[in-house]
Amino acid sequence: MDPQPLAGRTVAVPETRELEVFAAMLERRGASVVRCPLVAIHDAPDPAPVLAFARGFAGGSCDDLILSTGEGLRRILGCIERHEPALKAGFLVALARVRKITRGPKPARALRELGLKPDLPAQPPTTAGIIASLAGQDLKGRRVGVQLYGTEPNRPLVEFLERAGATVLSVAPYVYADGADDAAVRGLLARLNTGEVDAIAFTSTPQVERLFAVAPAAAVCAALAHTLVAAVGPVVAEALERHGIKARLMPEESFFLKPLTTALEEALRAHA
Repeated sequence: MDPQPLAGRTVAVPETRELEVFAAMLERRGASVVRCPLVAIHDAPDPAPVLAFARGFAGGSCDDLILSTGEGLRRILGCIERHEPALKAGFLVALARVRKITRGPKPARALRELGLKPDLPAQPPTTAGIIASLAGQDLKGRRVGVQLYGTEPNRPLVEFLERAGATVLSVAPYVYADGADDAAVRGLLARLNTGEVDAIAFTSTPQVERLFAVAPAAAVCAALAHTLVAAVGPVVAEALERHGIKARLMPEESFFLKPLTTALEEALRAHA
């Protein structure tokens, strides 16, 4: 087996949090990696609402908790540890007690790090999948905590829960900000346009939105037409689809960086 199956290939990586992990996976396979983190992730600027949610949660305010991202759960715990560490034990007791609904593998992995597991993993791992998974449940009178994806209010999910008779308590433990400056992003688009980049691998929805915020949609679409566009999972693929871009590559089942790397390797070898 070729130890460097991606030798001579160039892959653009807009990932932020696990940028070097993802880049190393590709570089071990021989790829040249263009690092261009499109977004940065920060704690919520005001910890007070996050702590208020955590206090209520520890006190039994929720029957269910919907976890949209693993980042969200880790940020809630980080906020507790920095500002009110005595709250952590009660929060974890409540987390073990409530029904945990997860959107995708990352919040499930965050739960496993705590010795817990999802009670209801959404299929597919999208907001629509959460709604479908809960559609047959009796939600009347239930108190549902919703960890938001960044500051996106997720009105479809909240409105579904409210129509079903649930009380919704939302928490936004982190925010997205621009990563690379606009000039660097335009430089990435120029390299895509010239065909220098064999593939670009998107790992979050905000990466897609940032790219389309920096340049006119027609210019972004034209640049992406010159490369293999990969998405880590269906949520990211849907974001691309909303902008008229079809992800030509996505892992079939496990939506993590390693399966994405394997899928990139197979696709780029097939098109050598």
